[in-house]
Amino acid sequence: MTKATKVLSSALAIQLAWLAMPAGAQTQADLILHNGKILTVDEDFSIAEAIVVDDGRIVAVGSEDLVQAYTAPKVIDLNGRTAMPGFMDTHFHPSSRSPRSVPVGNASSIAELQEMVRAKAEELGPGEWITGYGWAESNLAENRNVTRADLDAAAPDNPVALSRAGGHSIVGNSKALALAGIDRDTPKPQRGVIEQDARGEPNGIIRERTDLLLDLVPDDSPESLRQGYIDDLGRLPTLGITSVIIAATSIGDEVEQTLRPEVPETALTYKQLQSIYAEHGAFLPRAAASITHPGSAALAAYPHKTGDGDFRLRLGPIGEAPAVDGGFTGPTAWTSEDYRGQPGFRGQPFFEDEADLKALADDVARNGWQLGLHTIGDAAINMAARVYAQSMEEYGIENGRWFLAHCTMLPSEETMDLMAKVGILAAAQPNFLYTLESRYVQTLDGARLEHNNPVAVPQQHGVFLAFGSDNLPTDPRIGLYAAITRKGMSGRVFGPEEAVSPEEAIRAYTASGPYLTFEEEDKGTLEPGKLADIIVLDRDPLTVPGEELLAMQVDLTLIDGMVVYDRLAKSPSGE
Repeated sequence: MTKATKVLSSALAIQLAWLAMPAGAQTQADLILHNGKILTVDEDFSIAEAIVVDDGRIVAVGSEDLVQAYTAPKVIDLNGRTAMPGFMDTHFHPSSRSPRSVPVGNASSIAELQEMVRAKAEELGPGEWITGYGWAESNLAENRNVTRADLDAAAPDNPVALSRAGGHSIVGNSKALALAGIDRDTPKPQRGVIEQDARGEPNGIIRERTDLLLDLVPDDSPESLRQGYIDDLGRLPTLGITSVIIAATSIGDEVEQTLRPEVPETALTYKQLQSIYAEHGAFLPRAAASITHPGSAALAAYPHKTGDGDFRLRLGPIGEAPAVDGGFTGPTAWTSEDYRGQPGFRGQPFFEDEADLKALADDVARNGWQLGLHTIGDAAINMAARVYAQSMEEYGIENGRWFLAHCTMLPSEETMDLMAKVGILAAAQPNFLYTLESRYVQTLDGARLEHNNPVAVPQQHGVFLAFGSDNLPTDPRIGLYAAITRKGMSGRVFGPEEAVSPEEAIRAYTASGPYLTFEEEDKGTLEPGKLADIIVLDRDPLTVPGEELLAMQVDLTLIDGMVVYDRLAKSPSGE
């Protein structure tokens, strides 16, 4: 029997039981989906034809015969479409637009971006800060970075600070730089770079140290940002995402007042998420919230740890901050060899030395938390893996599921073997290969360029890998496409030996993620007993040509067996 025709043994048992029932007897359930191709993503990647849901969980998966064995008030005819587990994005940053923000990520040219800034300056009046997030030179007709001069022309009387997509660099205009005290004589900031033009003047771009400008922007109240976060999380089911690991929240508003100065501030906190999920959780993806390391005293005093919460919202790891290095959107990722065309420049680590990182890892281990720090460059990955392994051994951590977020470069074979040996996992973003192609071509060369965002080779060494997006963009279709085809935005193929099969890519985006959050027994596959988090696609990702993956549509998204998105009905409730 082939995988394509295999029926789950549990469903077969149910069907046999049905045959023994009196004629016409049926078992009551809440929901039946049938007449399609159901990718269970179980251990054998079994294919089924029908699935039965009751009380939010799957009770049977098998052949079309299940329609005769069960009755339900709601029956969804797949009409030949493909159903599968919902996607889990293991690295997502919810965002909410400030009233002073402009949607520069939507700009297709610098001229269009300037018009957005100009309009916002007229709306807010002179002197008010203007912010925005999401521009990328590859999306602009001019195919170059936005500069100080561009923003001066648009809003000479307002300080302007626009973050690049990825959040690792920012561009400010002259007023913003002046308020920050940045000029040609400003020394290189710790963990950052202030770019200069040919005359030695700041060109407006600051790598990594976005705080030099953003810390000057007046804070928005949590109340003014709340609906934006709800909307941003609420759009994820339209992409087929039913679970996420939320990156970089904080617990500062939950610890004693005397400890708060030590806790890094983030716009979104775990306490705010608890409030949001208490009110809107039924229509939002399940979430595990990473928190930034709050400092030793605050972490010891905080009464909760990784795993506390429920299936809707729980605490995840200490992650992704403090980061071990920068990123290629900066670019300041820490590499073991010079950047292409930049002799002597290898990015930089964000810890003073290995002992500094070890102190943090020990603190996390001592307090019983999971750890999942940002590591982009190969030097950062190599160092973090060594430190993780040392702390895990010293504190007897055998199933802590500590992981490295991103792993954008291929580390040394020694590092991959170490990760496999001691159980250090990876949360990767294959979509980076597609979206950030131009940055990799600019900064990397040879084998390290071909193996950017590696997927296959680490797994060949036994490294456990799960997929996510880091919002670049938050679209699983691009992650699947890049992992399967290894094509960048231009169509160029990078390191074809890193490509994986559609089955492997789907597994990494569904079944693997819950392992990072200790939930693999409850979600990630369509098997009896699992939570009924199901999506319905308009085409089969196993059989369509790679290019068609980018056009694939999510028709239905169900969480707990309830329809939370129906593309054809265009209604959040699916009714």
